[in-house]
Amino acid sequence: MNLTHIEHLGIAVKSLETAIPYYESVLGLKCYAVEEVAEQKVKTAFLKVGQTKIELLESTDPEGPVGKFIEKKGEGIHHIAFAVPDVQAALDEAESKGVKLIDKAPRGGAEGLNIAFLHPKSTCSVLTELCMPGK
Repeated sequence: MNLTHIEHLGIAVKSLETAIPYYESVLGLKCYAVEEVAEQKVKTAFLKVGQTKIELLESTDPEGPVGKFIEKKGEGIHHIAFAVPDVQAALDEAESKGVKLIDKAPRGGAEGLNIAFLHPKSTCSVLTELCMPGK
């Protein structure tokens, strides 16, 4: 698989209103975008450290994936996202190597990215996102 860089780290939080001030005031980062992704039942906030983004994830529905994650595990690192040149090719390669897929095809994500997830049961318990700019 041709990973080009870590695109972002996803961090589940109960409240963006509470979390953003920590990242800005304590860590000195700047929130540059807040966006709701209704399909994923999440509101996101983006900050940058060097070339890597941090995506804070607040659930908009307790039954959504982030809501369920927080209920089960609490706040914390939710996923790691790797940039790839072609999400579908990366999915096909991962599946051919026995990796269980959450998404069989790319879908739309925050910041206009095409995204897909690999199942943590196949990735050493780390939810793994593959992404590329949307076209």
